[in-house]
Amino acid sequence: MLIKICGITNEEDALLSVAMGATALGFVFAPSRRQVSPGKVSDIVKRLPPGVLTVGVFRDSDPKTVLRTVREAGLRGAQLHGRESVAQVDEVVAELGWVMKAVVAGSPDAQRCNRYRTDLVLFDSPEPGSGVPYDWGLLADVPKDIRCVVSGGLTPDNVALAIETVRPFGVDVSSGVEREPGKKDASKVRRFVQAALKAFDDLSSVS
Repeated sequence: MLIKICGITNEEDALLSVAMGATALGFVFAPSRRQVSPGKVSDIVKRLPPGVLTVGVFRDSDPKTVLRTVREAGLRGAQLHGRESVAQVDEVVAELGWVMKAVVAGSPDAQRCNRYRTDLVLFDSPEPGSGVPYDWGLLADVPKDIRCVVSGGLTPDNVALAIETVRPFGVDVSSGVEREPGKKDASKVRRFVQAALKAFDDLSSVS
């Protein structure tokens, strides 16, 4: 089970998310209103408790840049959120180990996403980071041998339904728990994590 709060830009939000029960945090290095520097992320990561999965988010960066940035920031994994080739993803996987590949729900990449030899595959909307939801029915035909993470338009109000509908390995949220870009809303983070935890517990009790 993965509950990832993405777009973390400051120590307060990182510690808040972990305290609320998030199991993973995402730090965006791709161009974005939530973009952070490796040095700042390194300072934040040093303050986190052990066991938290820390992930750097990249878009169309070459593998060497990804690996160098992850190591400089002291992170445990990478999320490749662009048009990276299978070979580029494999190169990062070989050196880093934990990698999540993002694809657009309903796209050709989504339909053949098991060609990426990654830990997880994240399914996002066509506009990553926009908070725009999509039809979760698009995930019905994805390969069954992958661990799916749902992202795109999730909020405290719909995350339970997403988990019930898709039965994913994890969920990922950014703008859905913000009060403004790059700043998390404590109440929304708490409600999101609580709703996700309960939905995952409900799934495990009937499986």
